[in-house]
Amino acid sequence: MKPTCLLALAAALTAVTAPAQDWAKARLEKSPRHPEYINVKHGNREVNCFITYPEVKDKATAVIVIHEIFGLTDWARSVTDELAEAGYIAIAPDLLWGSAPGGGGTAELVKSGNEVGQAIRKLPPDQITADLNAVADYVAKLPSCNGKVVVVGFCWGGGQSFRFATTNQNLKAALVFYGIGPDQAADLARIPCPVYGFYGGNDSRVTATVARTTELMKEAKKTYEPVTYEGAGHGFMRAGEAPDASAANKKAHDDAWQRVKELLGKI
Repeated sequence: MKPTCLLALAAALTAVTAPAQDWAKARLEKSPRHPEYINVKHGNREVNCFITYPEVKDKATAVIVIHEIFGLTDWARSVTDELAEAGYIAIAPDLLWGSAPGGGGTAELVKSGNEVGQAIRKLPPDQITADLNAVADYVAKLPSCNGKVVVVGFCWGGGQSFRFATTNQNLKAALVFYGIGPDQAADLARIPCPVYGFYGGNDSRVTATVARTTELMKEAKKTYEPVTYEGAGHGFMRAGEAPDASAANKKAHDDAWQRVKELLGKI
């Protein structure tokens, strides 16, 4: 095979493109709740976030939503609306903010033809942590927040939610959707809160790591409660909402969402 063909094949194999999400965008457009974009500043950097507020009387717990490898998509934004519908302040930072040519984040990367997956893999871990810490501080201090902050992440964001739990001592819980956990016992020893895992039975790349994570968390004397949803694939929370969802993905989505609401209700 010619070198140019090899390069083209490599690019095709590594490209990451978000599936069409018109149905998620439609949900947002019909929502009666109040969403907005805000910029959270820290040091010389700022990160754009999408935040949705619940229609509740009392102060609410806040949930940080860490997006998939596709960036801050319509679906990621719709997750904030679902959480707000359940009574929580939900904020989703665009962790790709500043990565696009001339600035901007996910939307600007897509418009400019740049590959979102490649950009997300280049994000410095320290920058991700600093962004998330700033977002956590911001949302915890909102007048409508009760000071409690939880993190939930999906896919790439699932791994990041687990990692964030090793760096922020104020989190009340970390919800990890099909993300691989840290493999260093010293990191896990710093986790201040329970970690709840959600995994697909047909996602062996990720789910095969759960047994080792369970051992490490047990050694660290930390709470880790993973659940595997049989027949579900990677990304079942998004895929299970899509109009063409498989029966297994839809069931996993529904069962996992019910579990999320039960867990958040205990915090």
